[in-house]
Amino acid sequence: MNILMVLTSHDKLGDTGKKTGFWLEEFAAPYYVFKDAGAKITLASPKGGQPPLDPKSDEPDAQTEATKRFKSDPDAQKVLANTVQLKDISDEDYDAVFYPGGHGPLWDLATDEHSIQLIENMYAQGKVVAAVCHALAALLNATAPDEGPLVRHRRVTGFTNSEEEAVQLTTIVPFLLEDALLENEARYSKGPDWKPYVVTEGSLVTGQNPASSAPAAEEVLRLLGARR
Repeated sequence: MNILMVLTSHDKLGDTGKKTGFWLEEFAAPYYVFKDAGAKITLASPKGGQPPLDPKSDEPDAQTEATKRFKSDPDAQKVLANTVQLKDISDEDYDAVFYPGGHGPLWDLATDEHSIQLIENMYAQGKVVAAVCHALAALLNATAPDEGPLVRHRRVTGFTNSEEEAVQLTTIVPFLLEDALLENEARYSKGPDWKPYVVTEGSLVTGQNPASSAPAAEEVLRLLGARR
């Protein structure tokens, strides 16, 4: 069972002068769900190397059991510091791809040609494609085998407008994810803000927010197990 996790390489929060990147819980929780299941995990990012961590996800009130485990796991830290460049990744090597969120993907993964091609190829082969929170941005410009937008007429979730308002970044982000999914004719749904909410449509798995990252990873494993 080979699982690819793709993280953002973008670290600038618009024009604020502040930093962004990937959200620690959204990486750590799925990483350990996969690792504990015996999966072989590869980490990739557009630029390779150490992906930028959103500093807010490293604050005390954002810590979970998974993030604490990561902080005491030098092996996982070493793997994260040495992500493979996306351009060197072949979809043929993986059974599933998982995109952790954080605000960074809104700027780079939304338009990264290697990421888009990877998603299109894996989805067309019936492989599991999963994304949580802002990482749904990576799906927006991907095309389905029917040549329409990948999310069109498909059930998905993702970071809500109200959650964006709660973190006061509505006017900072390049687009609101909920709006963008609806504009692409996705069958978008959502649960209560900040609560776990995961939607599965065929081989497509999406989670709404950080709390949804572990349940989304567990759903990936369920789909992979059903095919073995």
